[in-house]
Amino acid sequence: MIVGRTRLYHRLILLICLLSPLVCSAEERTPSPTPEADFESVSNGCDLQFPRDHGAHPGFQTEWWYYTGNLRGEGGERYGFQITFFRRQIAPLAEQEKWPDPVSTWRTLQVYFAHTALSNMATGKFHHGEKISRGAADLAGVRQGPSETLIFLEDWSARITPSGHELKSQAQSFSIQLNLKPLKEPVLHGESGYSLKGSTPDKASCYYSLTRMEALGIVTLGNRDIPVAGTAWMDHEFSSTPIESIYVGWDWFSLQFTDNTELMIYLLRKKDGSFGTPSSGTFVDAAGRGFHLGSDEFSVQALDFWKSPHTGATYPSRWKLHVHPIQMDLTVEANLADQELRTGGSTQITYWEGSVSATGAVSGKPVASVGYVELTGYAHPIEALH
Repeated sequence: MIVGRTRLYHRLILLICLLSPLVCSAEERTPSPTPEADFESVSNGCDLQFPRDHGAHPGFQTEWWYYTGNLRGEGGERYGFQITFFRRQIAPLAEQEKWPDPVSTWRTLQVYFAHTALSNMATGKFHHGEKISRGAADLAGVRQGPSETLIFLEDWSARITPSGHELKSQAQSFSIQLNLKPLKEPVLHGESGYSLKGSTPDKASCYYSLTRMEALGIVTLGNRDIPVAGTAWMDHEFSSTPIESIYVGWDWFSLQFTDNTELMIYLLRKKDGSFGTPSSGTFVDAAGRGFHLGSDEFSVQALDFWKSPHTGATYPSRWKLHVHPIQMDLTVEANLADQELRTGGSTQITYWEGSVSATGAVSGKPVASVGYVELTGYAHPIEALH
């Protein structure tokens, strides 16, 4: 959920040139950044249909497929994981009409990058890795058939089929291979997937989630293969508009409760620490029905904080969360303090993305949950779109 704006274009292009000089030869230079008004807009709605919309949406400037979850090993040890693929379009599709014929294999409008992370609660260690590539020469991209979608960046991949999602990532100190089985249908956020993120109708995204997925697979740490099982969450979102300048970042919560319900809350954060009115959420009941929550229907208060020894940024680490319509009162807490990703090799954005647990009550009945929280704009203001 982290993709930088104009200043990031030049960093991405420089990184790609360093990775492969052939990509940036004089004849095959990447197009210059183009105003987001020239890209597709979601202001007319989303009309999400599946399995079609598991795939890519070229024409929109920014898109991501976001997987997080909580796992247990055979001995009961706890892990959190993240595997995320981002697509960034560097010019509108009309730019292709200017290309010479024949078109080089290296020429493309798409840049892909990916992050992966593993939180080891038993040892207190946080591992993460990243990749970046052009969407050309079979290095990265999205392949889609009638019932199957493959998102890949070199040897990292997410394969979406009617039977589930297969995830693979390989970093320096760990690897993850998981099979995820959706236990509920996709949940559309906002108004039928149209998720407002600003003050005007075009400041929005198309956004859906798979809020409860059964996870089985292998986590490899060093030379040790660890069978794991647990639950996962998948977000897929696309748009063309950046975050408005009055916001410095966002706080995002995804929680999976023991009563088979789920909660997503998304908070746009201003410079003074308050949250903007486009902030919203979705409560998903046990039957899989999603209920939209406006910003006046919930509250989030930070109770404790953690200061990063790597960047000096200070992040919330424990929260009080209240959802008024369902009388939900929770205390949410990070399972590991240091879950900060520093992505100097790809997006060059620093953010906190980590495993959390929550306890509390809904209408007076005790509940507990596992989940994930994402915190952006704490190390530096982020000019981006969730």
